[in-house]
Amino acid sequence: MNKAIVSGVSIILVVGVCIGVIVGVSRKNSSDNDDAVLSTTSKAVSAICSPTDFKQACVDSLGSLANNGSATPKDFLEVAIKATVEKVQAAMNNSQSIFGKFGSNDTQKMAMDDCKDLLQFAVDELQASFSTVGDSDMHTLSDREAELKNWLSAVISYQESCLDGITQPELKTDMSNGLLNASQLTSNALAIVSAIAGIFNAFNIHIPSLNTNATSRRLLDASETDDGGYPAWISAADRRLLASNNNGNLKPNAVVAKDGSGQYKTIGAALAAYPKNLKGRYVIYVKAGVYNEYITVTKDQVNVFMYGDGPRRTLVTGKKCNRDGITTMNTASFGEFDSSISFHASPKLPILILSLLYLAAAVGSGFIAKSMGFQNTAGPEGHQAVALRVQSDQSAFYNCRMDGYQDTLYTQTHRQFYRNCVISGTVDFIFGDAAVVIQNSLIICRKPMDNQQNTITAHGRTNKRETTGLIIQNCRIVPEQLLFPVRFKIPSYLGRPWKEYSRTVIMESTIGDLIQPAGWLEWQGNFALNTLYYAEYANQGPGAVTNRRVRWRGFKVISNRNEAAQFTVGPFIQGGQWLQNTGAPYFLSFRK
Repeated sequence: MNKAIVSGVSIILVVGVCIGVIVGVSRKNSSDNDDAVLSTTSKAVSAICSPTDFKQACVDSLGSLANNGSATPKDFLEVAIKATVEKVQAAMNNSQSIFGKFGSNDTQKMAMDDCKDLLQFAVDELQASFSTVGDSDMHTLSDREAELKNWLSAVISYQESCLDGITQPELKTDMSNGLLNASQLTSNALAIVSAIAGIFNAFNIHIPSLNTNATSRRLLDASETDDGGYPAWISAADRRLLASNNNGNLKPNAVVAKDGSGQYKTIGAALAAYPKNLKGRYVIYVKAGVYNEYITVTKDQVNVFMYGDGPRRTLVTGKKCNRDGITTMNTASFGEFDSSISFHASPKLPILILSLLYLAAAVGSGFIAKSMGFQNTAGPEGHQAVALRVQSDQSAFYNCRMDGYQDTLYTQTHRQFYRNCVISGTVDFIFGDAAVVIQNSLIICRKPMDNQQNTITAHGRTNKRETTGLIIQNCRIVPEQLLFPVRFKIPSYLGRPWKEYSRTVIMESTIGDLIQPAGWLEWQGNFALNTLYYAEYANQGPGAVTNRRVRWRGFKVISNRNEAAQFTVGPFIQGGQWLQNTGAPYFLSFRK
């Protein structure tokens, strides 16, 4: 892998939207005199900055409100947004000058372009998120705590992705040092949102209860599904989208067929026909065939439902890879982006190959894919070669395949759900920094190159307050046919920690005997072994025996059902609030 280990430092990005978000620029780090720092400011600023890790930066950024005794959390928010817009633009200019000192070779230029796009995308994303709460009262803002943490976690992921794409050591150092304050302020923002209840108390703002809208925000358990696994409240129209394997009953807005029997011959053309001001879903039927094309799903193309004739018959494919020396932005299958949302694949991999749906959606969430295959045919010799990359919030994949070797499925940011899917690969083949639940799916370890070993997951959480993690629930982990006869000679592991606070939970799954007794693999020495969170709960099969598992401080075998419940679909990705709109079957809690 070429996933660099970078902790504590990120490229400039938006501090973002939050209650009392701390914005501005300070070159002072939090130190041992935190109490002294807070004692010199007002009670309100002290309350806002108390939960942050970089307190001096926090206090400095709120100077204009320090002596305003009537300022509310919403006042702090308004100051934060104004300061953020100014500082992000200045930071973009600064990044260009830093890159300029190191020449203009193609690799560095592409890294700079990627960082600029990531930054712009984060700005658009967080501004759109803020627009949904700008006119809210205090109760509504409190009710959106989970949403704000979701967006801020994505911003941190973008920051790390930007840094990870810089391979020149001196350039990486200069970028890190020059833009350290922005990453500190982003961390502070997430800390403040995470402690919002206490901050409201400090301001004597009493919120009777959060999530009081029981109709739209209730988190239901599995008992409220019908015999087909669908929530009882799903509308008949949405239920029909995924209720049957026979898609012929659907009436798509667009039909794609390579043989000319549809309205369009390419998926890109069907997306280009997305109607303006569309109400409801835009349904695209992709007939059987192999589609090798660049595809863009822009932020304006919301609620797209795309289905095929089966994951082995409707295939989106590519073969570009790191071996060819092509950087991420030039290898993405959807590399041409709408000017309103310029984005390229996260530089975290110097190469992204085929990814049909990098859902570049600041607000345009709700993508659904069914009965389609995504594959990268570069082979194990290609090294990093992504089959599918997903960034869209509240996206769902049902009855899909993702086949590759190294880095097959890139779950980059936001909340994602996978059900009845097949995911295959070798090295770190499910990775990223999203909040993901993979449910009722088949995970296949393939035969790697000589002297390689299989690692199923590599999660990328860099901040302990991020709401991200990778949950594998009620799945089967098995070897492919080529690996089976040598499965005891080629080590296979459940995962390894790509970033400092990597979080992965395997629960209620059947684990084959190919998995090593230790279960998990170090990334490099002792890196992240004390700060990661790896857990197993209620698994079965020969590979699920835990008496010889690793003894890391960050690993645990969960025995308490209530402790494991926090990683189920309902609370972890707020599935009760949005999965009902996907039409996909799921259970919000445990399988039993």
